[in-house]
Amino acid sequence: ILTFAPSVDFDHSCSDSVEYLTLNFGPFETVHRWRRLPPCDEFVGARRSKHTVVAYRDAIYVFGGDNGKNMLNDLLRFDVKDCSWCRAFTTGTPPAPRYHHSAVVYGSSMFVFGGYTGDIYSNSNLKNKNDLFEYKFATGQWTEWKVEGSLPVARSAHGATVYSDKLWIFAGYDGNARLNDMWTISLQDREHACWEEIEQSGEIPPSCCNFPVAVCRDKMFVFSGQSGAKITNNLFQFEFKGHMWTRIPTEHLLRGSPPPPQRRYGHTMVAFDRHLYVFGGAADNTLPNELHSYDVDSQTWEVIQPSLDSEMPSGRLFHAAAVIQDAMYIFGGTVDNNVRSGEIYPTCHCDYGKLFENRQFCDVEFILGEREERVLGHIAIVTARCQWLRKKILQRIKQQENSEEGGEEGAGAGGPRDIPGGTRASGNQPMLEVHIREAEAQPFEVLMQFLYTDKIQYPRRGHVQDVLLIMDVYKLALSFKLSRLEQLCVQYIEASVDLQNVLSVCEQANKLQLDQLKEHCLNFVVKETHFNQVIMTKEFEHLSTPLIVEIVRRKQQPPPRVYSDQPVDIGTSLVQDMKAYLEGGGLDFCDIVLLLDGHPRPAHKAILAARSSYFEAMFRSFMPEDGQVNISIGEMVPSKQAFESMLRYIYYGDVNMPPEDSLYLFAAPYYYGFSNNRLQAYCKQNLEMNVTVENVLQILEAADKTQAWDMKKHCLHIIVHQFIKVSKLPNLRSLSQLLLLDIIESLASHISDKQCAEMGSDI
Repeated sequence: ILTFAPSVDFDHSCSDSVEYLTLNFGPFETVHRWRRLPPCDEFVGARRSKHTVVAYRDAIYVFGGDNGKNMLNDLLRFDVKDCSWCRAFTTGTPPAPRYHHSAVVYGSSMFVFGGYTGDIYSNSNLKNKNDLFEYKFATGQWTEWKVEGSLPVARSAHGATVYSDKLWIFAGYDGNARLNDMWTISLQDREHACWEEIEQSGEIPPSCCNFPVAVCRDKMFVFSGQSGAKITNNLFQFEFKGHMWTRIPTEHLLRGSPPPPQRRYGHTMVAFDRHLYVFGGAADNTLPNELHSYDVDSQTWEVIQPSLDSEMPSGRLFHAAAVIQDAMYIFGGTVDNNVRSGEIYPTCHCDYGKLFENRQFCDVEFILGEREERVLGHIAIVTARCQWLRKKILQRIKQQENSEEGGEEGAGAGGPRDIPGGTRASGNQPMLEVHIREAEAQPFEVLMQFLYTDKIQYPRRGHVQDVLLIMDVYKLALSFKLSRLEQLCVQYIEASVDLQNVLSVCEQANKLQLDQLKEHCLNFVVKETHFNQVIMTKEFEHLSTPLIVEIVRRKQQPPPRVYSDQPVDIGTSLVQDMKAYLEGGGLDFCDIVLLLDGHPRPAHKAILAARSSYFEAMFRSFMPEDGQVNISIGEMVPSKQAFESMLRYIYYGDVNMPPEDSLYLFAAPYYYGFSNNRLQAYCKQNLEMNVTVENVLQILEAADKTQAWDMKKHCLHIIVHQFIKVSKLPNLRSLSQLLLLDIIESLASHISDKQCAEMGSDI
């Protein structure tokens, strides 16, 4: 069995399918292949996220989760042999509808612990649970375990596994704070079972939630997850026997070795043989779909390269995964707020890609090569992504300024955009023309596509002309110093080299002085299984003499392998570049001014239009003559902090913000017409997971101002039940009289005479 490079035909699935990856071990190497299985029909079960998946015999079982409107407690069964879905037979009282619970298999039963329950639609009766249910696969019987004695604090988004006949529970979220405690209970005898808190030692992971756990080599592993506002990519291992934690170091890895996966949360991790497989999750505002593997023995990470006939799943978070025999199955997950399972995920990458395709609001025209073919673009995107093109554009603007008659306004200016913003924005400014002699139109179009999306649409794999096109793109990437694009090109070309095209690719690599690709081709030719076939081809007869000599000499005396310890320059991503652009890197290219309560904030018209249908319509039809736009969300003017959070979302999809900002921005997706309501989803989750005693008063004020009555009620509930702590907060005294009256009224409604007396004595 041969190992192939990753497939380049990214075919995003439609909703609610199961995707699986086979891990077939053959006599030589491993083949990893993604396959899409039949979707679950809506009449059998809803698409969902935050659910659990377990494997038992030849079936996977899906329990609970939420479908964007309601929490679920149905149990679905997928038969891996028949590839068919059905509702699992059940009897008895199942657990209440819930999500972010855990489920494990022990013997012939599934055990469900904890999770978050209540009515998410009306935002009522929401609470964490610490109940334990057993489902017997043979009879379909649900039974709740009533356990005496100490119990773990109720929690959700925790980790759970089975080891040595016991259920082990670690960390999670209790409604007020993240946890890092550990509890265990024997699953052998329900009558005498009791919970025991484990005294942990060593490098205990920080309190966290939304992380996976997996058991391999008699150890439990925890990777990444949310810890307050901080997400790390640390990997920890737990020794069951000594209850000792160890952080797996990465400092020992050679420079140039594959690094650990990006920090993330809402991902999955499963164990197979000596490896841990990590898939999905939210990683710095993106949803990656690479599969990462960690070798427990060698303590090294790698990115798994699926076979070329794989059907790649889209990135997602809050999905679930399980292993049956030599295959990993993933099901469901969130790909765009309420779109559960495998829909394409529209992020800033997609929005900028559409901007390039539609050619709206273009303000630069690149004139390419000897034939002077033309490609349109947007100064804001191009100058954010490519320093080489940025210099070209700056030079051209300076030339234009110097040649303009009566250009006193531009003479002596420090930057290209000292021209009033409204001039260019209103359409009176002519298109900027930039000549690039060293680039032809077709490879430059591919390069531009990368600048807008961080991806390239690969042509057909293996066809000589298509491979040569990507080689031209690679040459441009080297000239323009786009490290990330270089790697994408190399990945495609090396994956596309075969017996039919290797000599053509080698000759072109030699001509373009692409030494890395030439080296790959030479090594491919002299392989024992390839050499005789290659030298018998017609192409070999017409190969240049120096290359023939090089091939023969390499076959006779292969050069020693050289291992570089130099770190690989992976370049910057679209998200990183747009972040730097918003934070000051794009100040010279601003062409619109946003006014927040009279205070100006320079911005970029193309970026705003790409991400918001509100701005797109304004700039197309109702562009203000002075190039200034007043900012509000309906009738409400957001705080400066919330406004900056919204700009971060617009420019690079960032949703990390204080909870009080989330309330201001909850309605922003509807008002500004963002292409998806991902921002609102994260605002809601941010509020659910982060209201604490310390920030409850700020969120109460924001809830009152935005008329978010459910959240205001939730805050008052927390204030009432934690009033002794809240009463000591300094900002209680700065609340408005009306809010103080609301608090007093809530206290009067919820606190008994006895509690009032006790509280008075404490104060």
